[in-house]
Amino acid sequence: MLMVDRAEKFREEMVELRRALHREPELGLDLPLTQDRILAALDGLPLELSVGRALTSVTAVLRGANPGGAVLLRGDMDALPVQETTGVDYASTIDGRMHACGHDLHVAGLVGAAKILCEMREELHGDVVFMFQPGEEGYSGAPKMIGEGVLDAAGKPLDAAYAIHVASNTVPQGLLATKSGVVMSASDTVRVVVRGVGGHGSTPHTAKDPVPAVCEMVTALQNHVTRTYDVFDPVVITVGRLNAGSQSNVIPAAAEFEATVRSFSETNHALLEERIPGLIRGIAAAHGLTAEVEYDVQYPPTVNDDSEAVFAMETVHDLFGAQSGFVSPVPGAGSEDFSFVLREVPGAMLLLGAAPEGIDLGTAPANHSPDALFDDAVLPRQAALLAELAVRRLARTA
Repeated sequence: MLMVDRAEKFREEMVELRRALHREPELGLDLPLTQDRILAALDGLPLELSVGRALTSVTAVLRGANPGGAVLLRGDMDALPVQETTGVDYASTIDGRMHACGHDLHVAGLVGAAKILCEMREELHGDVVFMFQPGEEGYSGAPKMIGEGVLDAAGKPLDAAYAIHVASNTVPQGLLATKSGVVMSASDTVRVVVRGVGGHGSTPHTAKDPVPAVCEMVTALQNHVTRTYDVFDPVVITVGRLNAGSQSNVIPAAAEFEATVRSFSETNHALLEERIPGLIRGIAAAHGLTAEVEYDVQYPPTVNDDSEAVFAMETVHDLFGAQSGFVSPVPGAGSEDFSFVLREVPGAMLLLGAAPEGIDLGTAPANHSPDALFDDAVLPRQAALLAELAVRRLARTA
């Protein structure tokens, strides 16, 4: 039976699971309802199941009937603190929470892949680890699962790891995209509090005003990017929050801002952590002020193994046709904690277009938008590809 036909058998089950998850989203590392739904969906399958200690993860291991290596497939589980406004009939029932990044599809698609591969157990040459991961959205769930042993769950080294992320507005429905090398950026956050001496706006010489210093810092960060880093190894810094004062004629005693920092190489990722705090503190000192700088290193660049990315796209074309996938010309500026897995195991992350059919991608809401729409019609394609990647990769280790 063709893999796409195997996946179609589980379409209704995957759609039902995805919509149940969408109605009751959970945040962060503690997702007990989501975990329970995953365990219920996997119940009765020939899987070795374990759950996390510090987070509500699920790890499932399928032992193939034939000797061979091991492959990991990942699906992240957590939602976002977003108030849904899509109006779909399975919209979130919990205020302030939404599966606005499509992780509900990731879970359902990985469950579908697990069911397919359990049916194919007698044909498998090796083992498959299914990694159901909480806390992708800024909680570093992947390194926590790694710390709890997910990469050792098969009892042997992993040969490869794969993940698929859905997109609401960058790839047409059903098409898949990836590339060799860096596929997504690193992501860090800078938090700054500049402290001075407050006073009256009419006599600024009697105070130490933090506001001009903060304005200078924001501008200096932009100049720092354009005059410090190679244009072909880009860096993006965006100040997303700035706060100072309470009224027009009062000089505040402190001002603060937060920025997101994106980079595409391990070299620049390390340099930014080293240089930005010194730049901020130097400007503060020049104004006779002090600056408290918290540089929060979050996710490294997501780097696909060159041969695994080529293998993944060849598999896409074999499964779905020559027009079903393409090589991305540039990496994306989003970030992913699957990057921590790919630091340890060669593998690839792919992007799957999940916008509703006929939607204008130019105006469609992006991932993380309260209006973001993902069509669960792509679930069989997601499940089929994950399963096929595992089967083919394990066949190479037999």
